[in-house]
Amino acid sequence: MQKYVFTFIFGILVGICISSVPAFKEESTILSHVFYGLLAAFAFYYISFRKIDFDDLRLYVSCFLYFIASIGIYDVLNSNNANLLIYIAIYLLGSIPFGLLIAKMFANVDIQKVGSNSIGATNVLRTIKQQDEKLAKKLALATLILDFLKAFLPIIIAKLLGCNDSFLWSIGFFAVLGHCFSFYLALDGGKGVATGAGVMAALLPIELLVSFCVWFIVLKISKISSLSSLCAALCFIILSFIIHKDMSINTHAPVILICLIVFYKHIPNIKRLVFKEEKKVL
Repeated sequence: MQKYVFTFIFGILVGICISSVPAFKEESTILSHVFYGLLAAFAFYYISFRKIDFDDLRLYVSCFLYFIASIGIYDVLNSNNANLLIYIAIYLLGSIPFGLLIAKMFANVDIQKVGSNSIGATNVLRTIKQQDEKLAKKLALATLILDFLKAFLPIIIAKLLGCNDSFLWSIGFFAVLGHCFSFYLALDGGKGVATGAGVMAALLPIELLVSFCVWFIVLKISKISSLSSLCAALCFIILSFIIHKDMSINTHAPVILICLIVFYKHIPNIKRLVFKEEKKVL
């Protein structure tokens, strides 16, 4: 944990230095951000994993986050615009692994080392119920609610402050990105279902309600959490094009990106489903 914090702080300091160089304040601004993003991201990745693997999506997530951080620092120093740094703050909030913390605090279980190794509510329920079924249900529900709220609350607060829809969708995207690629867990994380639901509850509640019904029905029939989540995500994408054909931001890109992240994080589950090896949660 300490090495991740050290590397992150190092990257921010490098970004401040680069943003302060006169040559990078005019035509070469984008080049400076790219340079800073690559430098900080590769340093973070190498110190974290002791390798550079171009087949690892976490490397590219690192580059993207540090690129955004670089532009954010530049905007604050030159125009007092803190939007991009707010996105990084939302990412760090979304990165908080509530499932891991709750399971460790109340059941003394490291859920990253048992079950599916996921930090979500399903793994909390599956692993802790072997010790205490009632406690497992309580902790799983707490994990579900907290993962939901870390996306839902920031969007609602931003709404009340009068922020535009593009800003709201960006908040939602970074919250899901943080949950699925947690800074505190070396870019490991959860599946994104509960946090994604928090985004959609605030922005597209009708689609979420119908998708929840699909999730519940599939879960009741199959007893497989991953299958129900994937069906609900697919249903949500389709419904968003039907119910909100013309989005206020003129694109369905945030919906698709969030659902793609969910599907990506479920690739191991999809493989187990294909080979009929996926475990039932109930």
